[in-house]
Amino acid sequence: MIKASDVKELRERTGAGMLDCKKALEATSGDMEKAIDWLREKGISKAAKKQSRIAAEGLTEAQVEGNVAVLLEVNCETDFVAQNDAFKELVSNILKTLLHNEVSTIEEANKLTIENGSETIDEAVVNFVAKIGEKISFRRFERITKTDSQVFGIYSHMGGKITAVVVLDGANEEVARDVAMHVAAMNPTALRRDLMPQELVERESHVIKEQVMGEGKPADIAEKMVTGRLNKFYKENCLEEQAFIKDSNTNVLNYVKSNGGTIVSMVRFAVGEGIEKRQENFADEVMSQIKGA
Repeated sequence: MIKASDVKELRERTGAGMLDCKKALEATSGDMEKAIDWLREKGISKAAKKQSRIAAEGLTEAQVEGNVAVLLEVNCETDFVAQNDAFKELVSNILKTLLHNEVSTIEEANKLTIENGSETIDEAVVNFVAKIGEKISFRRFERITKTDSQVFGIYSHMGGKITAVVVLDGANEEVARDVAMHVAAMNPTALRRDLMPQELVERESHVIKEQVMGEGKPADIAEKMVTGRLNKFYKENCLEEQAFIKDSNTNVLNYVKSNGGTIVSMVRFAVGEGIEKRQENFADEVMSQIKGA
């Protein structure tokens, strides 16, 4: 039985008609990702990239000290708490703690004594929850290092909803910040082609081949079309090949090269990406409270 909510979601994600979305879900036994591919293979949907579903509120933030940078995400239930000064202070103290302690996992991090406090990070989070009555989650972090000849670039967007950190070699901090801004805005999947997840490339290749076969092209032309469309996929999803956000006449790789540098690494966190958001109807919630009063 295909749920109406799934049909609606598929339509929103692909732009396909309701009937086509229902057929796609029926053909793939309700699997959302396979249904997206089914629609694309039939030429009905042009959706090229899965959209992360923003669920949680909270903050992403990054700080640098010497040759170390730390990027983290701390989640809460409401944007009201995310903008609270006490919550921001908690995030900042966790960040400083991670800068001064070399750990690689959340489990290790939670055992550290928090900066400006006597409790562990885990205890600080638990105590904050008890104080505000809202769930708080120290979700993830990444510790990035560089050499003396390299530079960090950091860009935070929408008050900490998205933060990106890049490392460049041979360029200056202004160029690095420009690249970090591009990463925050354009959300590249990989730095370059050889770092693109193989399963993603295989999936894209399969969809493109199905599309071309459906167009009935001769084999030699079809092969060239597959190569061309896969190259377009790389240009849209690899940082180095993306058109630079501040100058579309060049790509990011050439922009950095023209400033004497190379791109070493990138990391990007967006608040709540990949977490399903609880669906709520505010009017129904208010009515239920009135009835219960």
